[in-house]
Amino acid sequence: MTTDKSWPEGIFTARLIELLAADGAIALRRPFDVDQVQPASLDLRLGEVAYRIRASFLPGPDHAVADRIEELKLHEIDLRHGAVLERNCVYLVPLLESLDLPEGVSAAANPKSSTGRLDVFTRVIGDRARGFDILPAGYSGPLFLEISPRTFPVRVRTGSRLSQMRFRSGETRLGIAEHKALHAAETLVIDANEEVGEGVALSIDLKGAERNGLIGFRSKRHTSVIDVDKKDALDVLDFWEPLINRGSDEFILDPDEFYILVSRESVHVPPNYAAEMVPFDPLVGEFRVHYAGFFDPGFGHSAAGGTGSRAVLEVRSREVPFLLGHGQTIGRLIYERLAEPPDRLYGAGLGSNYQAQTLKLSKHFKAYSAS
Repeated sequence: MTTDKSWPEGIFTARLIELLAADGAIALRRPFDVDQVQPASLDLRLGEVAYRIRASFLPGPDHAVADRIEELKLHEIDLRHGAVLERNCVYLVPLLESLDLPEGVSAAANPKSSTGRLDVFTRVIGDRARGFDILPAGYSGPLFLEISPRTFPVRVRTGSRLSQMRFRSGETRLGIAEHKALHAAETLVIDANEEVGEGVALSIDLKGAERNGLIGFRSKRHTSVIDVDKKDALDVLDFWEPLINRGSDEFILDPDEFYILVSRESVHVPPNYAAEMVPFDPLVGEFRVHYAGFFDPGFGHSAAGGTGSRAVLEVRSREVPFLLGHGQTIGRLIYERLAEPPDRLYGAGLGSNYQAQTLKLSKHFKAYSAS
């Protein structure tokens, strides 16, 4: 474990993530891919084998993940040449990265934006974990990714990147007064639906005025396989039903259906900050919004080509139909300070897929516009 270095407080930038790797705090079974380190996060890569398991699990404080795999696995799948992961099955994949974190440095994971927009449910697990997607300060051990495709079968392979990880030290989240001050200085949200306070509230756009009435997409059932590593390869209408506003500013979510919708507001993440989407109210259990919650520094930033970026929302209703109204608050963006000024920004020459987005499906689909 790395203990001879003083790490600054805040969300780690790309430079600090690379320094963690150089110091052995991030162990790699193969070198980083060229674009694997993002402005304030690290993409995680699948290893060589996937285990189809009977049930999701947490190992608990007395067990390694590998012990549970032996008890729960149904069969092993070789990922070196690619393999299809079927809908509604649970898989566990050892990752190419493992951790030996310094004291005081913790990590958290989230699905990548493209993963969430395919309705692929992912969670990172570590040895002796009591919860998903959280690795405590000083964690030392392997990383595993639980994968459960909900809507589309997906083809993955060794090196596919479905999840991302952030590293942090100290208290990073802004308080109410700090959010307000940052909004006054940097304009975090354009056309705010609520006053900025405990983060930035985001609401739903059900008018589609700028898109010829297109308000979102509903996934189709029984589609062909999606290769997670191929961009701009698929026809939208083979996988999605466009949703058009026909005069009503309300929309009913059907249970067990998956939707891609978009925020009414444009958002901005200034260069020295990162943000994360959190549920508006965890007591509202009728629907869930946003699998993928990380917003890197520079998202929606004019100098990084992102003026007017919306938050695209992955929405799934739960047990009952649920009525959404235009402008209804559905999530909150919480800002966190970086540990140092970043040396790269989201969208600024990085080939970022979702800078300056409005309503946009995952990178796997060809462009679509309502006529």
